[in-house]
Amino acid sequence: MRTLISQQVALPYVLPLAVRSLLEEPLLDAYFYEGDLLLATAKVPASAWSLFPDLGAGLRTVITALPEAVVASLPRGAAEELARFVARPSSGSALRTTARPGRVPVRSA
Repeated sequence: MRTLISQQVALPYVLPLAVRSLLEEPLLDAYFYEGDLLLATAKVPASAWSLFPDLGAGLRTVITALPEAVVASLPRGAAEELARFVARPSSGSALRTTARPGRVPVRSA
């Protein structure tokens, strides 16, 4: 799934499967490291998320619930990438979350 998502192949089919997996296990190790599927999914262009506003909102909730220590343990640049995803406007979703640039709003461990 991570490879398909990273290469933006079959996103209408693969993105819902990935998000459902991430809702259960946010730091799922898809191949390279813990959280690689989460980061690949967060990098998906906003236009793809317009098909799945509820899934995007659910993923935002998961990301904002990650403890700071977990986000800090991800590869360099991951926190900024996750913050960008969280800060995107969510079209059609009742859940709105804001983030300061460069920071993922997270729970303290």
